[in-house]
Amino acid sequence: MDQTVLTDAPEITASVKLRRVIRKIFSNRAEKINRTKIGNAGIFFFLGLFGIYSALPLFLTIMQAFKPLNEFFLYPPRYIPRQPTAENFRMLLSLMSTTWVPFSRYVFNTVFITICGTLGHVLVASLAAYPLAKHKFPGAKFIFSLVVTSLMFHSTVTDVVNYITMSTLRWVDTYLAVIVPAFQSVMGVFLMRQFMTQIPDSLLESARIDGASEYRTFWSIIMPQVKPAWLTLAILEFQNLWRLSGSNYIYREELKTLPYAMSQIVAGGIIRAGAGAAATVILMAVPIIFFILAQTQILQTMASSGIKE
Repeated sequence: MDQTVLTDAPEITASVKLRRVIRKIFSNRAEKINRTKIGNAGIFFFLGLFGIYSALPLFLTIMQAFKPLNEFFLYPPRYIPRQPTAENFRMLLSLMSTTWVPFSRYVFNTVFITICGTLGHVLVASLAAYPLAKHKFPGAKFIFSLVVTSLMFHSTVTDVVNYITMSTLRWVDTYLAVIVPAFQSVMGVFLMRQFMTQIPDSLLESARIDGASEYRTFWSIIMPQVKPAWLTLAILEFQNLWRLSGSNYIYREELKTLPYAMSQIVAGGIIRAGAGAAATVILMAVPIIFFILAQTQILQTMASSGIKE
């Protein structure tokens, strides 16, 4: 038995050495390929190409807002106007000044609904995700499985149920009919729960040993640690609420939102096509600015999404 082991030992050692040599050759080759200037230039070229392709709809939308009316329906279409003009924006401002309700009221309604809905959504999603991520209680896995399953359904499925609920609570034709349903988006619960599971349990145990309550642990440790996640969630919900008309729940003109007012202004036919293009640029400008200001946190969220304890 010992003689067999001694006889096979050189063969095992030789095979191990051969594997190490092959692995070293391929690893060095991979490093050389990754560090070549041609490879880096190719990567930047394809990234730039896809970046231009992604920014093309935004560029065309902005160019459309500066087209004169006689260039809107040309075929083949002109992507860059030959005679750019700001007449579309002047027409839009003129139409806004003729509305029955002051235009500033529409802006206030949209800003108020967007801010309240975004803050409430982030708060409710974070509070719901914390026990699912860091507490073991009966039915936790079942509740999370319901959250994951509900992601498959579009929000339109719940419109009838939401309307019946709002009508029963007598919230129809109020701000609450639009703000409160924004709190229950399950995407926020899923996102916050996944990020909270990455926080080491030892950190929470240290806080409890120091005498911190659950609320103090949540606000002082959990929320700062998952800042990229809830900021990402805030941006997504901000975009959804900013473009929400709310016309299914709000009927009084003084409570209607900016997207609804814009849609009514530009619904006058072909003659208002330029004003419609200008309205589109104005409506999408605020979410884009908000995203640009917080893009570093978005990148941090994407980079840390796969990190585990």
